[in-house]
Amino acid sequence: MFDINCCQCPRLLAYLDEIGQEYPDYHARPVDAFGAKKSKLLIVGLAPGMHGANATGRPFTGDASGELLFRTLYDQGFSSKPVSVAANDGLTLNNCRITNAVKCLPPQNKPTTAEIKTCNSFLRQELATLKRGAVVLALGAVAHSAVLRAYGLTIKQYKFGHGAQYILPNQLWLLDSYHCSRYNTQTKRLTPEMLQSVFAQAKILMGSAPDSL
Repeated sequence: MFDINCCQCPRLLAYLDEIGQEYPDYHARPVDAFGAKKSKLLIVGLAPGMHGANATGRPFTGDASGELLFRTLYDQGFSSKPVSVAANDGLTLNNCRITNAVKCLPPQNKPTTAEIKTCNSFLRQELATLKRGAVVLALGAVAHSAVLRAYGLTIKQYKFGHGAQYILPNQLWLLDSYHCSRYNTQTKRLTPEMLQSVFAQAKILMGSAPDSL
């Protein structure tokens, strides 16, 4: 179960304490997933952003990384609003849930391998709530690897690639996309059209059972 008082990672705990002192109005604690638990689409990001989820307490809310994501979610019918600015802004998700591989803000947005492993138990529990045929959309290679780790799978069999899709052993779909970070969008590594295409792909997968293809 998610624990907002989790203190298993000393480095992250100390960093959040520093951030909380510098920004007393920030959430500055582990960030829970957002959306209904039994949704057919689970989006997995990397970690809370400094002035986004770490500030607002909701994944991808309040910073540039969430701008393209929520615009796309809205266009594809997964979000009630195209912009996510605060945890109390009234935005709701439709058959979609958003989480992160690491629940706490890491320094320089780079969690250590040990921190990813420690936090993986929370992701494993979230994945266990999904029903057969649901889609797990991994935003970036770290999220992709975290999903594989949760199932005890190796990256050799499931290589990350934008638009790549796989069938997981428990009859879930794994779908990849480049992360919607400002760096990726500014360099055009990820364009709005590319992300729209991935979500359209997810909608198709949501309507099909893996073993029927």
